Amino acid sequence: MYFDGKIPEQPHQYFVYGAGGTGKTSLLNQFKGKKFLFSFDMSTNVVRGRKDTDVAILEESDAPQVQQLVLQTIVQAVNSKKYDVICLDNMSALQNLVLENIDGKSKDGRQNYQKLQLWFRQLGMYLRNSEVTILATAHEIDNKENLSNGRYNADMNDKTFNAFTSMFDFVGRIYKKDGKRWIDCDPETGNQGKNRIDDRTLIPAGELLEQKKETEEKKENEVKNDDNN
Repeated sequence: MYFDGKIPEQPHQYFVYGAGGTGKTSLLNQFKGKKFLFSFDMSTNVVRGRKDTDVAILEESDAPQVQQLVLQTIVQAVNSKKYDVICLDNMSALQNLVLENIDGKSKDGRQNYQKLQLWFRQLGMYLRNSEVTILATAHEIDNKENLSNGRYNADMNDKTFNAFTSMFDFVGRIYKKDGKRWIDCDPETGNQGKNRIDDRTLIPAGELLEQKKETEEKKENEVKNDDNN
């Protein structure tokens, strides 16, 4: 129980999806402090040589025990108290590996997807309580043939995506236009997006974190004013 709205500040969680080559993984380089990158697709070139980043790579031979390995590695990273930021790179690939392990274990295919959603919800809840800033990425799906759910979505099962990102502060789509990279987090565009950190809806990719600092300072001043009143 937290009384009078005095809830401890929690590090933010970011989920960014987009097409290949739009710079999803390189967003990690904006974050300050010691970082841990867990790559599920071996795309690690953008952090090569960075002394502030440790990297774990999921290999093909790890697939049969992927759930155990992923949870074990993340728990170890959190418990080490060494990292300020943890990045899970390519949740689309991770979902497919987990589903491959779950698929067929139940005669009812719906139960397989329920198990998939539950596992990702538990992972999301653990990350929410980790007291570490989280960046997760995924590939995108272009729904140009069926726009009922928006033009672009993360390449994940919808219910699994919702189960995992329900606790995230930020969900946005990264894309390139006229040689510049942008992140759209406006749900009114019809794509999957939200921003609980500040009021921006379209952000230059290189400025993902800049406005956040101003917003936090504003919130701190508002709390101080309320206490004084």
